Amino acid sequence: MDILVCVKSVLDYEAPIRLLENQCGVDSRLMKSVINPYDEIAVEEAVRLKESGHAHEVVAVTIGPKKAQSQLRHAMAMGVDRGILVVCEGYVDSDLAARALAVVCAQEACDLILMGKQAVDSNANQTGQLLAAKLNIPQACFASKIDVNRGFAIVEREVDGGVETVKVTLPAVITADLKLNSPRRPDLGSIIKAKKRLLKIVGIDDLGIDIKAKTKIIRMIPPSWQRRGQQLQSVQELVNVLRQEANVI
Repeated sequence: MDILVCVKSVLDYEAPIRLLENQCGVDSRLMKSVINPYDEIAVEEAVRLKESGHAHEVVAVTIGPKKAQSQLRHAMAMGVDRGILVVCEGYVDSDLAARALAVVCAQEACDLILMGKQAVDSNANQTGQLLAAKLNIPQACFASKIDVNRGFAIVEREVDGGVETVKVTLPAVITADLKLNSPRRPDLGSIIKAKKRLLKIVGIDDLGIDIKAKTKIIRMIPPSWQRRGQQLQSVQELVNVLRQEANVI
C-alpha cells in the first residue's frame, strides 16, 4: 500500500514565546521552525510500516510557507520517499488544512493517511477528523498501536477506562498519540540523501478549493505570573499562613 503522512511546521516549542505588538499572533522572526512532534511520530510509524513490508511508498505533505521545506526534508531523512509542499503564506486553520489535504489525498490515491493527533501550536485536534469526514473514510484517533493487515488496520487507543481496540477498513485516517513510538534521529548520511529526494511544490490556489480560513485569531494573552511557592517547616506554620495570608481559614 501507499501511505500519505501529513506533517506541520510549527515554531520551536522549547523556545521562549513573544507575542506581536497587536497580540494577534506569535512573533516568529527570531524563532526557528520544527516538525510538529506528534507528526514526527506519525512519520516514524509510516517508515516502520514500509520497512516491515506493509507499504510500497511513503509520501509526506505539509501546508505552509516555503520555508516549511525544511520539515519535509527532515521527514525524508527519517525515511520518507518524497514530499509535497502546498505553499500557503497565510493563516491555515484546521478546516482549510483538511480541505487542502483532501485534494492531495485524492490525487495520490493513498491507502493509509497518518498524522499527529494535534499540533502543538494550535492544539485544535481537529484536522484528522475533518479530513476523514471530507474523504468519507473511516478514522481512528489517538493511536498507541497500529497493526496493518490485508485491507484493514487494528488500532489500539487509550481511553478513560483503559485501552480500546478498533478495526477500520482501508483507506482510513489514523492519528498518532505519544505512546505510538519513539521517532528516530536521522544520521548525517540520511540527511544528505534527503536533499536529493523529490519535493513537489504547488500553490494552494492550484488545488481548486476555497482558501479562506473559517476561524480568525482575535487576541492572544500571555499567562499571568503567579507567586512562587514557599517551603514551610511545620503544620502550624502552614496553618498560620493559610489563616493570616491566604485568609482561607
